[in-house]
Amino acid sequence: MAKENIISLSDRLQDLLLDSPGFPDFLLGLATISAAQLGADGRTMECTITVERNGGLATVAASSQEGYRLDETQYGFDIGPCLTALRQQRTVLIGDLANDLRWSRYLDSIAEDNVRSVLAVPIHTDSSARAALNSYAYTTHAFNPAAIAFVEDHAASMSRILRLALRLHAPEAPGDDFRSALKSRAVVDAAVALVMLQTRGGRNGALTVLQAAAASNNKRIREIAAEIVDGGYIPGSPDGRQ
Repeated sequence: MAKENIISLSDRLQDLLLDSPGFPDFLLGLATISAAQLGADGRTMECTITVERNGGLATVAASSQEGYRLDETQYGFDIGPCLTALRQQRTVLIGDLANDLRWSRYLDSIAEDNVRSVLAVPIHTDSSARAALNSYAYTTHAFNPAAIAFVEDHAASMSRILRLALRLHAPEAPGDDFRSALKSRAVVDAAVALVMLQTRGGRNGALTVLQAAAASNNKRIREIAAEIVDGGYIPGSPDGRQ
């Protein structure tokens, strides 16, 4: 990246922080800028930013609804490339999703979304938070060494402004009920993805399956979803299991 482009990006990020009415708006703009930067060669790219602090995921920003859903599904499994990049603070690359054996159940659950490669890069913050920039591409091996270096440089360029934003927009510590609600939503999203994979149906149909299973078993939808994510019975699938 040329020096003038780095300066221009830095100015844009500072303006974004100053002009955003709140922290979620700032992160949304940050993700959108990232998608535009990383997809500048004409490839479609979904970019998300995951921020974890106060013992839980504080904010998830995405350049598109699809990117948001890909991340939310991952949180339900509590494993995956972006969570590994965030928690271990290292770059994680999936060159070909169909042939990668790591996090297989999560990757299987998004197989029908046509995502073919993933790159997750940590964004260095201070000790009170952890963050990662996640990029999803629709072609295999979309991230060559030059592209990886570019994404890592882009994440590094966001580090300072994100640290500043985290300090300026310090939220109240979320209570247990709030964290539980976020976890429940993520688990349901993960279960829905698995039901869609197995039944080859749509999202609304998968939700109907969960609702019917919850009613027939006298359980909450979150409980049925957790059983599915943990490897249990999938209602409505051809063989009844994952």
